Amino acid sequence: MGCAVSTEDDIPNRRASDDPAEMAKSSGIDRDLDRAKQEEEGKVKLLLLGAGESGKSTIFKQMRILYGTARGDDELRMYGVVIRHNVIVAVRKLCVHLRNLGLEEELSKEKGIENGGSKITPKQAYDELIAHLIDNTASVSEESLHNGDRNDWVGQSPRAGLAANNDAKQFLQHVEAIRILWQSNTMKEVWSKRAQVNVIDGHKEYFQDINRISAATFKPTTQDILLARMRTTQVVMERYRIDGIEFEMYDVGGQRSERRKWIDCFDNVDAVIFVAALSEFDQALAEAKRTNRMVEALELFRSVCNNRAFANTSIMLFLNKKDIFAEKILYSDIAAQRPFADYAGPPKDFDHGVLYFIQKFKDCLIDDEFNDSFIHVTCATDTNNMEFVLDSTRTIIMTDNLRRSGFLGSD
Repeated sequence: MGCAVSTEDDIPNRRASDDPAEMAKSSGIDRDLDRAKQEEEGKVKLLLLGAGESGKSTIFKQMRILYGTARGDDELRMYGVVIRHNVIVAVRKLCVHLRNLGLEEELSKEKGIENGGSKITPKQAYDELIAHLIDNTASVSEESLHNGDRNDWVGQSPRAGLAANNDAKQFLQHVEAIRILWQSNTMKEVWSKRAQVNVIDGHKEYFQDINRISAATFKPTTQDILLARMRTTQVVMERYRIDGIEFEMYDVGGQRSERRKWIDCFDNVDAVIFVAALSEFDQALAEAKRTNRMVEALELFRSVCNNRAFANTSIMLFLNKKDIFAEKILYSDIAAQRPFADYAGPPKDFDHGVLYFIQKFKDCLIDDEFNDSFIHVTCATDTNNMEFVLDSTRTIIMTDNLRRSGFLGSD
């Protein structure tokens, strides 16, 4: 039997790890995995929760303003369409409310307002809006279908959706009627009762600035964008790098139909920012007319705070819309609302009202670990206020995470 000389190719069991190139490649992969793991562990995941229209998305926008990139023209045009759509939505609600309050006769007593050489009465403006926007009894002329200003900077935006684009066109067609009706004394009375039909309070600024918003040169400002209302129907995430630390912020829809999506965001959350609107103590849910909005917020806060998924998570409470709350308590009594009949503070008192609702939220907790520093009374549309609040929140979250990890002693 003869013997043969073996070569490297004849050794099938030679290990790939003995190859220097393979070893270097494997080490590089290991380093990349370790780096990715460290980055993931160093990342702070923030989750915005709360009932619908509490101001979560406005806070989300503030993060973009303070720490993110500027918006491009395409996004600004989308917001331009949304803003004009928001005005039409408010007009529909206010006109129907005016009719239901039986104020049409009062409106007919008001004198006409000069408009391009002719006088139009508030009642005539109201009739135009009712016919075109609500009852749909007006005949639509070919001219009105194509009377959009071709030089209008906003134009149309596919990103805003068909309904919003249609409303934006109607806004331009009926802007004079909207302006005249808004200036009437009767509409001032209707506006004071807007809580009954859930008109968004901040959209008053759009009505007051209607000439600018209807102009062909209109380009939304930062404040316009903060006030714009777009219902959140999916989970939205943005990343920010602040002082060398990466933050991921998630915004989710607050309406009941959207809350089933929340569970997908619960893993590895470092902090929850729960947002509740102080000003909604006298309003009902859009999706459940018999449920008080503040009661809904309290129950939702209770379920979030006592959820086992957040047992080791910092929870911050933002009591939002303090500016609207300060205005509203001057004519809407907290104690007059059935769920809050136990309010014993003086009427029209901002501080007592705020402390009352803070205690209501504290009463939702099973334990007493909720520190007052975790509670902020905010105005989400005020960038200066939110810069201070978000900076304080960031510091508290980082400190609390270190304490929970055992790097800092507990008090």
